[in-house]
Amino acid sequence: MRLTIKDIILDSDPRIREVSEEVSFPLSKEDEALIQALYQYVCESTDEEKIENEGFKPAVGLAAIQVAQKKRMLAVVLRGEEDEIVEQYALINPKLISHSEQDSYLANGEGCLSVEEVHQGIVPRHARITIEAYDYLQKKDVRIRARGYTAIVLQHEMDHLDGTLFYDHIKENQGPETLHDPIVIE
Repeated sequence: MRLTIKDIILDSDPRIREVSEEVSFPLSKEDEALIQALYQYVCESTDEEKIENEGFKPAVGLAAIQVAQKKRMLAVVLRGEEDEIVEQYALINPKLISHSEQDSYLANGEGCLSVEEVHQGIVPRHARITIEAYDYLQKKDVRIRARGYTAIVLQHEMDHLDGTLFYDHIKENQGPETLHDPIVIE
């Protein structure tokens, strides 16, 4: 299975709002192909040649529901300044098990492959989170403690699994003063 930008559904498609279902183990061949394809898309999405020739849009994460698959799966690939991968996950059945009271948000707001329209405003997130999941890349159950940008990306992708989009968190006239000791991530 190979995903392209044509496989990604938009927020105008009601399926993006569906709640994804737990994935059973052992993984079926179809589920293995899907998690591999999600990871591959995110890895390749920043390749200039693929952007130009295949219309890829750069991404740091992708959830299965974004390709119309109602499964609790997501892939995240974060790159450093030299474009090297600094963190990567291919998570199945991720669960948020704890979070900080402190908030954080991206100074320039969030975006999404499934959302073409720009939505201005603060998207409040937990500054620190702990997730438990099965990581397909490591082939084992993992506990991930994340903060900063990584925590925001993971929360964004996990929201997709529950049918929530980033702009659902934006409230009119919500400024930093309405958040709990927020960390602003540039």
